[in-house]
Amino acid sequence: MRNAIRGSGDGWNDSATASDDAAATATGGSGSSGGSGRSRRTFLQGVSVAGATALGLGAATTNGAAVHEYGEEFDNVVNVVDAGMDNTGRRSITPVLEDLRADNTLLIFPEGEYYIDEQFRFTGFEKFGMVGDGATLVPANYHEFDGPQFRLFRLGVSYRPGGHLLFAGFDVDQTAPDTGIRVIEATAEDHLEVRDVTIHGEHDSGTWGPGMFAMADPDGYGIIERFRAPDGGVHADQTPNAGNIWRGPIGIEANTNVGHLEFSDCELGGFPDNGLYAINEEGTIVVDGGEFRNSNGANVRVGGEGSVVRNATVEIDRTRSYDRGQRGVRLENGKNLQIDDVDISITSLQPTNHALSVMNTCESSKIKDTNIEISGDRVNHGIVVSPEAGYTYIYDGEIDYNAAGGYPLWIRDSDRDERVLVELLDIYGEAGVTSAGFRDDIRCSRDNCRFSHVSVDQPGRNGADRNAVFLNGNDATFYECTFRANQYPYIDNGDGNLLRNSTVESYEGQEGIRLYPGIDNPQFKVNEIVNGIDDLGADDVVTWNNTIV
Repeated sequence: MRNAIRGSGDGWNDSATASDDAAATATGGSGSSGGSGRSRRTFLQGVSVAGATALGLGAATTNGAAVHEYGEEFDNVVNVVDAGMDNTGRRSITPVLEDLRADNTLLIFPEGEYYIDEQFRFTGFEKFGMVGDGATLVPANYHEFDGPQFRLFRLGVSYRPGGHLLFAGFDVDQTAPDTGIRVIEATAEDHLEVRDVTIHGEHDSGTWGPGMFAMADPDGYGIIERFRAPDGGVHADQTPNAGNIWRGPIGIEANTNVGHLEFSDCELGGFPDNGLYAINEEGTIVVDGGEFRNSNGANVRVGGEGSVVRNATVEIDRTRSYDRGQRGVRLENGKNLQIDDVDISITSLQPTNHALSVMNTCESSKIKDTNIEISGDRVNHGIVVSPEAGYTYIYDGEIDYNAAGGYPLWIRDSDRDERVLVELLDIYGEAGVTSAGFRDDIRCSRDNCRFSHVSVDQPGRNGADRNAVFLNGNDATFYECTFRANQYPYIDNGDGNLLRNSTVESYEGQEGIRLYPGIDNPQFKVNEIVNGIDDLGADDVVTWNNTIV
């Protein structure tokens, strides 16, 4: 956790103003008058002293790790139960929150259940915090929630963000029917901390998903740590909000972020409209660790400047009737995007369940130390580099490929000049093949690609015809590679491609290399070629110092 807390420096008022409340009404928020918050300052200070004493802040010891960790950051620390809030789950807490909200104030929620049937909204603050110490939030169901059934907490908005916001230490009980709702929507300018929020129960009301976060200033820093919604959500058509929202909830949304926003050790189950969805081309997104499973669209979808997904696990092992594509990781809308040490497993296949997609709007990317496992009885692809994607570097990874057909690595046809560079990649397994084709392990249709120390070992499932490499692009280079497949290890259908210091072998006794008719200047130097070259009519074939076995 960062200990240094910067002030916003922009002269925000201590509480929301009357005009802000009017905006809240116009946009469906609840809000309360700024005058109410200001008039209660003297009372709040008295409550803060009493609350701090009760929690041990005025003594040498503290009662609860949350207070010990965060209490000294705020001028006012309020025990909400001492201030009159019900923690038995029988009365709504929103009216008390409206009375307690004030700038530079930390609200401590002791152990208990806190019932919420109306949104709490606070914007334009300089510093505000809410911390649970064994607290469970219990939302009202969709039918009993007062006002628009969108959120529990709306803390800062894009046109009036908070300065520093802290929200930590809450369980959310959404196990009752029709109780799914956005727990927190937060926009901060300077510093955002959301930690240790766990949502229990499937999001089944059809309203917005559990979390939405953004930094409103390019210099702002936010950390979302251990935000967990492992039970996911259901499609809107199966909820009381059917017809009012497309597909249904997103797990975590951060598409308006312009600062630095980090998601650490978060967990999302299957949501009907993307898992972690953060593709704004401004700002930087860091996904560090965490588990993401079975969301429709993509499980992790990231854009921005220098954004990175690292140390994360993505698993797709369940497909519902309304799931149309469950991609693992999707990169888009930015440059210098990175994937580092990510494990992706797909055992419930659809044709669009690509493990890792580098989209057309991705200007440059690096995919490093990524392990992919794909298995099942349908066609699916592994890493797919889209036609308009820019420079792409794939380094030191493995693809264990056992689908019924598809390309573990698919570099699609492109008019762009930027290179795709692949080094230290191993592809293996026993894939099948369908009548639709998709029988190549590396399908490269882009010019000027480079492959170094790449291996493919694909014997084919039940004798299926698999090729290790199929080249449609021009001017590719393969150096110190090993290609083994039960059909052709290396097929060249482009111009000026070079295979050097490599080994090619067919398990079924086919020639190691096949050259299509009409291609120009294929080159083979210092290779071990089992069963020679099947030349169907290539021009200007160059061979030098090869060993034909």
